[in-house]
Amino acid sequence: MLPILIPSALAALAGVSIVVQQALNANLRAALNSAAWSGFASYLVGLGCMALLTIVLRDPVPSASVALRVPWWAWSGGLFGAVFIGLAILLVPQLGAATFIALLVAGQLLASVAADHFGLLGLAQRAADLPRLLGVGLLIAGVVLIRR
Repeated sequence: MLPILIPSALAALAGVSIVVQQALNANLRAALNSAAWSGFASYLVGLGCMALLTIVLRDPVPSASVALRVPWWAWSGGLFGAVFIGLAILLVPQLGAATFIALLVAGQLLASVAADHFGLLGLAQRAADLPRLLGVGLLIAGVVLIRR
């Protein structure tokens, strides 16, 4: 039980950080009167944090030969992060944090079940069986209740 406790607590902490991030970004958007500059600031601070992490961990810069072997689509994570940040900055003030996060998690779960089922993006295949589909249905019901 203990081996799963710490990773589970850290995952929950990551969830908390997403809510805090979106609230801070929405406030920054209002203060700057710009979703684009708010998102830019978010990524700039994040870039600085990741640079610091690479220094602390002493991760070497990947060689050009390694970088060239990486599939083109593997480099697009930042694009999807920017879509997420941009939409969150615009939608959290309109929907509220709870509704936005509920819809975010529902979208993540739907995409995750599909990616697992079809083995997309290099993931191992895991069938979208009845328990998983029931879980998706219950989560969607939760979104409806949160949105009320």
